[in-house]
Formats: sequence, structure tokens, C-alpha cells
Amino acid sequence: MWNPNTLLAQVYNGGGIKVGIQETNSIANVANGNVRDIATKILNALLNFLALIAVTMIVIAGLYLILGLGEEEAKEKAKKIIQYTLIGLIVVLFSKVIVSFVTVYLASQAT
Repeated sequence: MWNPNTLLAQVYNGGGIKVGIQETNSIANVANGNVRDIATKILNALLNFLALIAVTMIVIAGLYLILGLGEEEAKEKAKKIIQYTLIGLIVVLFSKVIVSFVTVYLASQAT
């Protein structure tokens, strides 16, 4: 009689990990590449997204400036938003440069 507290194990008699990796390469929409390329794509996508957010923040600062109707407080708030956004955008651009230099350096070291 079967006891519900008993664990049943499955036995795998497949070809091992190499066969499994070869099988995953044949599946559609599975990324084929090394880890460096995948990490680079992810970092570039993230940095591009941050640049998009920076542009959005500049538009928001413009709205503060327009909707503030000349109030000094609104002008200062818009000015600070633009300043901090430009600083952040410069950091993002330097990050893209650093990522590209590191990936080129790592690619040259791999060969």
C-alpha cells in the first residue's frame, strides 16, 4: 500500500547537460550568446531607459515653468529639476562609455 509520506524519485537517463544545452539552442526565442553579450544588452537597455526618463524629466520641468505663471518658486523648481536631470544624463552617458570600454577590453582579453 502506498504511504503518502513516501517520496518518489524520478530517474533521468538522458544525455546529460551537453545534450540539454544543444536542445535549448534549437528552441525559438531563446537567447544564444555568451553572458557578456547578454549583460551588455541589458545594461545598454537600462541606460537607454534612464536617458528616456531624463528627457521626460526635462519636459516636466518645462511644464513647471509654463504652468508656474512666472512665479519665482516655480522657476527655481524647474531650474533645479533641469540641473539635476542634466547631471544624471551626464552620468548615464559616462556609464555607457564605461560599459563600452569594459566590453571592448574584455573582448580583447578573451581572444
